[in-house]
Amino acid sequence: MTDRKFIPVNIAILTISDSRTFENDRSGDVLANCIESAGHILKNREIVKDDRPLISAKLMEWCKRIDIDTIITTGGTGLTGRDVSVEAHRDVYEKEIDAFATMFTIISMKKIRTSAVQSRACAGVAYGTYLFALPGSPGACMDGWEEILKYQLDYTHKPCNFVEIMPRLEENKKRK
Repeated sequence: MTDRKFIPVNIAILTISDSRTFENDRSGDVLANCIESAGHILKNREIVKDDRPLISAKLMEWCKRIDIDTIITTGGTGLTGRDVSVEAHRDVYEKEIDAFATMFTIISMKKIRTSAVQSRACAGVAYGTYLFALPGSPGACMDGWEEILKYQLDYTHKPCNFVEIMPRLEENKKRK
């Protein structure tokens, strides 16, 4: 039992793919369902091509919106030439959340064993907004949500969570 009241988080989903559409974006569907089932608010959902400048620009645009607290991307975290999500994310990050990648790898290893080494899931913060890059498979999106994000984006989760520090993400910019 917790003494805290749940606080819905405003979340945007960006699917990164040269071939996905809203009709076949199963990973985006998984994330949208998880977000809404958890009581959060899906503020926006788009698909963008595997193009680093396009991805970075969309992430930056959404980070600067006051009505988006968190961005989750799916796709483009692998090792092929078109996989540029991680680089685009890092173009935007002010701080990287290193332990997210470590935790995601540990979770993945339990399911896909050594194939987890091919994932470059990552996370960071920019303009007071959390950004998470998940692989493009529905299973990986479900794992990232169910094993990490569901808890860290839940204000009632103890001992600590991302929601409780949201108001402090940009405190360095308030100092003189």
